Amino acid sequence: MKILSVVGARPQLVKLAPVAQALEKAGHEHLVVHTGQHYDADLSEVFFAGLSLPAPHVNLGVGSGGHGAQTGQILSAMDTVLEAERPDWVLVYGDTNSTLAGTLSAVKLHLPVAHLEAGLRSFNRRMPEEHNRVLTDHAADLLLAPTEEAMRHLAAEGLAARSVLVGDVMVDVCHQVRDALLAQPAVPALPEGLDPGEPYLLCTVHRAENTDSAERLGRIADALADLPVQVALLAHPRLLARAEQHGVKLERGAVRVGRPLPYAGMVAAVMGSAGVVTDSGGLQKEAFLLERPCTTVRTETEWPETLADGWNVLVPDPTELGRAQWAATVMRPAPTAPRAAPYGSGDAARRAVEILAQRLP
Repeated sequence: MKILSVVGARPQLVKLAPVAQALEKAGHEHLVVHTGQHYDADLSEVFFAGLSLPAPHVNLGVGSGGHGAQTGQILSAMDTVLEAERPDWVLVYGDTNSTLAGTLSAVKLHLPVAHLEAGLRSFNRRMPEEHNRVLTDHAADLLLAPTEEAMRHLAAEGLAARSVLVGDVMVDVCHQVRDALLAQPAVPALPEGLDPGEPYLLCTVHRAENTDSAERLGRIADALADLPVQVALLAHPRLLARAEQHGVKLERGAVRVGRPLPYAGMVAAVMGSAGVVTDSGGLQKEAFLLERPCTTVRTETEWPETLADGWNVLVPDPTELGRAQWAATVMRPAPTAPRAAPYGSGDAARRAVEILAQRLP
């Protein structure tokens, strides 16, 4: 079986790692196409090294750009690669522009497409990720769903016949890295000026709804700066660019700004933290898997399972809370109730590879 994986952004590289391992163990041919959607070394190259990923067969090098332009560039470049390789499956991951472009290129060339992490829905159609998820699911031939909730969404859209519950590959890699760190602890690479001996919150902010508006980004920065606990803000290039554009100072008050971390470094930083503040879908789930309270600066989440028992709390606008209430929210202790395992037991990649082999067209 010949699989061609299309990846382009940090979260997809993390998901690729256990899939690549499972494909290699099963003896299948595996080619990786990196679109170059994330081209910053902190969001790309360190993941290939840190997660022992196979080198990309092709790097399309599309770089940044508007959603339409970026999707179009990837789509145009993918055609040549797919026509040359003619894989048994084109495997796309998650919900980025790379996901949608890889899918469209494959279906127009009559190549079968499998979508890993299918069925997620935020029901917020202003999010570009939501467009990518829905369009990919309806175009793909095989939908590899991470949760029962995702399966319900797919069934509601008439896609049950194409859907298979495999679990979440992020559990595979998160638990693998967690166990390695427990066996040989590593000091988190925290931003300069942050005291590692004192409690801290780990924070990321990058989504368009939080960064494109100068007013909203300023309010979020103010709220973080006013917290009575250190904040390690790992700054995505998008955040830095928007903050400079809007004249918003990020590093002030409680906040210390650092660079994005390799995956193992991120897991170590979450494990060392008192909690997480984010708008990232992946980090919400990693906090849940690593048993750290998460506060999500959004109106909705693709991962509603994380909301159970208060592991994750949605705060659409932190400035709507008084300072004391906001601090109490983000500094709340971890729930004491036993945590459920809605994302599987850590064998999702193996299961996905088995399904790909069984469902060969």
